Formats: sequence, structure tokens, C-alpha cells
Amino acid sequence: MRWATTISICLVTMATQSDATLAAGSAFTDLELEKCETLVAPDPGEPGGDFTSLLCPGLGDYKVLFKEGDLRQSVHYGFLKKAIIDHAFESFGPFNHMNPKIEWRIGASGKPIAAIQRFFVGDENSQGQILVISKVGQPDEEEGCPVGYVDALASKDANNLARAVADGLALHFRCGADTPDYHGAKGDKAADPMIYHGDDG
Repeated sequence: MRWATTISICLVTMATQSDATLAAGSAFTDLELEKCETLVAPDPGEPGGDFTSLLCPGLGDYKVLFKEGDLRQSVHYGFLKKAIIDHAFESFGPFNHMNPKIEWRIGASGKPIAAIQRFFVGDENSQGQILVISKVGQPDEEEGCPVGYVDALASKDANNLARAVADGLALHFRCGADTPDYHGAKGDKAADPMIYHGDDG
């Protein structure tokens, strides 16, 4: 716990510095699934036939990749390589669903560098709320993935902590190589992530 708190304090400090790599503000959009392009449609006649993959409007040219299967959801943001679009699924072990509101952290360049989205995890009798902080894929680096998590129920000032994680980690996070961790307090309703970033095969 002390280690996680120390890291979070460092991230908050980093976020207050005037560095070109850090975010300059936020923009907000809603993920409206009815406006999305269907990439993979459910097929009840096949094993795992409840799987859905959609490409959705996001922020300007930065799209949102939404996937759902077995009552679990996965979201990626921005420009993404084919391996991520086809294979990646990064969610949580328990059943879950996202809040449609997306907070995009905007870099000094004016481009979104990170996205923050709230997930509701577990059943209604013991439901956690987790802020998922993700790297946004860029045209010259089509990599997007979770970079960290904040337990929104256990962490004080969870939204600002998530912004600090986004600003401090997202730009230089190496998807598929670095491991996303929880920041701040982690309560008993915070689920462990289920990560499959995809491959080139």
C-alpha cells in the first residue's frame, strides 16, 4: 500500500510540471454503441457466439474499439494496429460493463494521449468501480492499451488521481511490455485485470 501511495504522489507531482509530454486538459465524449460500425457480429450458432466487436466514434479522428463477450467488455482508443483490432481483449475477470462517458486527456500537442473510463465490475450485490486509464493509439504508433487502474470506491479523489496517472504514464507506456498496475488504495471490490493485448499471428 505504501509503495502504491508513493507512486501516486510522484505521478501527481509529475502532472503539475510544465512538460510538453504531459496533458494540458480534458475533453469528454460518450460511447454511443448505436452509432458504431460492426466489425464482428454475434453468431448464436457458434461457440462463444455472443462476441461483438464495434468501431465507434470517439474524439475527432480518434476512434473507439469496443468489444464484448461473456458479459465482459474491452475498450481501446485511437489509431490501432490490426493485431489489436483483431485479437486484443483487456478487461476484468468478473462480469463487467463500462460507463459510456470517456475522458480524453489532451497533450500539449492538442492530441489525446490517454483516455479514462469507469468500469462497473462484479454483481449488483458487491459491485466495484474501477477507473481504467489507457494509452491512446497515435497515427505513427498504433498502440493502445490500459496503463493503470484506480479503485474509484477506495481511493480518495479518484478522478484526479486517474488524471495524474494518465498524464504521467500514458505517453511512454509500452503496450505489451509494461504491466498496468493499480494506483492509490485498492479495496476488496477492485478486481484483477484480464489482459490479452493481441499478437501479430
